[in-house]
Amino acid sequence: MSLTSQASWIARHKVLTGFGAALALVTLSACGADTGTDKGADAAPSKPPVASSSPGSSDTGKAKPAIKGSGTFQVGSDVKPGTYRSTGNAVDDNCYWERAKDSKDEAESLIDNDNAIGSTYVTILATDKIFKSEGCKGWTLVDPKATGTPKAEISGKAGMLKVGVDIAPGTYKSAGSTEDGTGCYWERTKDATGSIDTTIANENPEGQAIVTIEAEDGFFKTVDCQDWKKA
Repeated sequence: MSLTSQASWIARHKVLTGFGAALALVTLSACGADTGTDKGADAAPSKPPVASSSPGSSDTGKAKPAIKGSGTFQVGSDVKPGTYRSTGNAVDDNCYWERAKDSKDEAESLIDNDNAIGSTYVTILATDKIFKSEGCKGWTLVDPKATGTPKAEISGKAGMLKVGVDIAPGTYKSAGSTEDGTGCYWERTKDATGSIDTTIANENPEGQAIVTIEAEDGFFKTVDCQDWKKA
């Protein structure tokens, strides 16, 4: 990971509260603002394929991506509203996505954004105008009724997991940061919009970490931690 991308990742994934959270979000947007294009805006509308199997199953990755991993897309014509999943994003890919209210590419245009490593989800709302993806693997539309086999032991570098589908609710324990990483980060969130307002709790733990994931949680994110096991 370059120093620039590393700084962007840390800025977004500190424990975010209040004004500092909003400032970090806008800072990250500026880092990726000049790399997108509007090539996808004139593409013919198409109905995105829905993954036939659950997000937690190995067959999900076989579905043809509904959205390419890099490009700027108009919501409603190029892409349909819904929840999408991208998997297999490596650190060096510098996967970045954003939801925007227009195509001006200004700071005020940004709704929400994130850097992603491993697996990630994003929910594109019908009120969004633009979805931008840079350096990510293709995005597959997730069936909201899909079920999976939630795991009680997961990789600490898994990325974003859907609670009740990819990971089972419960109390989990990790030994903390990996030796070669930038610091363990975990997050419980209500949904996949990427909004700071939907973050339930998050932490950059020092040493051993313990977190309780509730059945009502939407997603659990884990980056650069040692593996989590249900306590």
